[in-house]
Amino acid sequence: MSWLEAERTELAAERILDAAGELFVARGVDKPGMDEVARAAGCSRATLYRYFENRQALIYAFAHREARLITKQVAQATTEVSDPRLRVVEAVLACLAAVRERPHLAAWYASDSTLLREVLHDSPIIRGVAQSYLSADSDATDPDLADWVLRIILSFLTSPGDDDEAERRLLERFLVVPPLI
Repeated sequence: MSWLEAERTELAAERILDAAGELFVARGVDKPGMDEVARAAGCSRATLYRYFENRQALIYAFAHREARLITKQVAQATTEVSDPRLRVVEAVLACLAAVRERPHLAAWYASDSTLLREVLHDSPIIRGVAQSYLSADSDATDPDLADWVLRIILSFLTSPGDDDEAERRLLERFLVVPPLI
């Protein structure tokens, strides 16, 4: 594959994911089928299936693309935080802010859709990012802790605190564990 062909392939996949995102906003995450995504992207079903083998692959590709963008924002927001315990709090707050500022993601957590829970639970990419923030200054890796933090994020998305300070206060109180003496 030439570099030009690879670039066209990436642009086509991005266009399909953009169309899917618009449909998620308009109809919810659970509703659009592959036919509808193909029409919205301006391609045939065969073309769509060339890039995404099924609806689940499309959903995960969309979520992973957004996770990569959000991860960059979270990394920028936490670079100056040296205390690993407070870094987790800042990472969660930055993640919440990044998700909330993307209207095309609201359909993922504003409805009764279970897709966000499934993606957070099953995605090795998203779980790996969460784990990296939790074990940055530790040799121990605890997958249950990553799961817990992702559940906290989902909880704040579906049932936000009264304001940013209330969310910060709850995170600092219940997520940050005091050091053992």
